[in-house]
Amino acid sequence: MTSEVQGVVAMAKGEPVSLVTIVVPDPGPGEVVVRIQACGVCHTDLHYREGGINDEFPFLLGHEAAGIVETIGPDVTSVEPDDFVVLNWRAVCGECRACRRGRPWYCFATHNASQKMTLTDGTPLAAALGIGAFAEKTLVAAGQCTKVDPRARPEAVGLLGCGVMAGLGSAMLTGEVGAGDSVAVFGCGGVGCAAIAGARLAGATKIIAIDLDARKLDRAREFGATDVVNGSSEDVVAAVRVLTDGNGADVCIEAVGSPKAMEQAFYARDLACTLVQVGVPMPDMRIDLPMIDFFGRGGQLKPSWYGDCLPSRDFPMLVDLYLQGRLDLDRFVTETIGLGDVEEAFHRMERGEVLRSVVVI
Repeated sequence: MTSEVQGVVAMAKGEPVSLVTIVVPDPGPGEVVVRIQACGVCHTDLHYREGGINDEFPFLLGHEAAGIVETIGPDVTSVEPDDFVVLNWRAVCGECRACRRGRPWYCFATHNASQKMTLTDGTPLAAALGIGAFAEKTLVAAGQCTKVDPRARPEAVGLLGCGVMAGLGSAMLTGEVGAGDSVAVFGCGGVGCAAIAGARLAGATKIIAIDLDARKLDRAREFGATDVVNGSSEDVVAAVRVLTDGNGADVCIEAVGSPKAMEQAFYARDLACTLVQVGVPMPDMRIDLPMIDFFGRGGQLKPSWYGDCLPSRDFPMLVDLYLQGRLDLDRFVTETIGLGDVEEAFHRMERGEVLRSVVVI
């Protein structure tokens, strides 16, 4: 039978979120109901609230989550009740042209639950990134559940569901950072700090953190930055070159979603090296580069979608690294809060006071 639970909903563009009762249907074919234990507060949720994704209000927010499988629908074989899972928004279809080419991390037709969760009056809810995990329970496609080691702390490993995975993957997968490489990370919020951690795991020996906020640069050192550049007082491109023997970095990662940071990252690369954009820009943002510089500097300019991760492959591996003490996911958790505290957490995030607020249920 259906469940009535508490969930955080954005009712209209720009309005404060509301904690309301929502209705979660029983899972249908290929669907799963998950009892949420923890869910991170991500900038993407704020983009939904501000109408920056689309205008399909009301939205059930939340997507960086971990929890316990409660019930499964017909034909579900990948998870069972009581499994501990991290939720993801890339439930690969196995049938699109990317999947058929053996590149499922680019899947163009990822699965979501077919049924809608609703308000008590029957109004359908649009679940953020097909997940909607600022709730005591949520309904998702089975492929959005990745089973991981239950010894892991939900508040920490749930963050693999979006921002932390995006940052780790931008370095380890999209940027293909290798042993001995130099890496420059532009923007040291949650995604940027995860990119620094990923570069360190991948064996980079020079990791340069760039930000306008001295507090964030201090935090970047905790994640493995070997050098820091304060963009509010230094010529960023010149500073990166000085720190890399005059050459520029092997991999530059833009983790802000800013045209200025993107341009700086483009010119801070060594010749024939790589620029990764993982920061999410607003729709009206543009960059303007001379074609001769685009041609003459060579290398690769690579957007990173979800860190180019494949959750079924990458989440269990990263959770194992966490349990071994080699990946400090706990450091990303600035505070734990309740479902009723999400609106204030958005404001703390906007002020740059936290890496991640995590809702614990």
